[in-house]
Amino acid sequence: MRILVGSIAAIVLALTAGARAAEEWGIDHEKVAQFTARVVDVACALKGDCPANCGDGRRQLGFLSDDGKLRVAAKGSTDFAGAVHDLLPYCGKTIEVDGLLIENPAITIYMAQRIREGADKPWIATTRFAADWEARHGKTEQWFRDDPLVKEVIAEDGVLGIKGLAPPVPK
Repeated sequence: MRILVGSIAAIVLALTAGARAAEEWGIDHEKVAQFTARVVDVACALKGDCPANCGDGRRQLGFLSDDGKLRVAAKGSTDFAGAVHDLLPYCGKTIEVDGLLIENPAITIYMAQRIREGADKPWIATTRFAADWEARHGKTEQWFRDDPLVKEVIAEDGVLGIKGLAPPVPK
């Protein structure tokens, strides 16, 4: 009997493994959320300004659910990077997403950690930004410290983003 119960438990664990993989980050108001929605250009959904192919990667993307909820896709799984690289191939398509939903009175955003085209398809980690960046610039531990555009902006505007304003020097 123990072997049977142990076998059933192992089968249940195997079948449910990967059902939800969103990693919690400890952000106020976050909750793990998995849902199905259409990938949309946010400006298109809000204002009707709709270039072809969701703006070819130059626009903010989000998720529009059947009940009319629009959730901005603020981030993928790559540190400090958005989810556009991962979502653009699905522009206009309905996909399933797994990640963190942050809803507070000021804003609602979604951090997509995994995506898939349907329940019968495998989950794909939202790490395409890192692979695309590495293909263009080479391997690095922290892309955001080595990115030419980031360096250019810091050189022009300073590390705080305001010309002439510098962080306090520790005493």
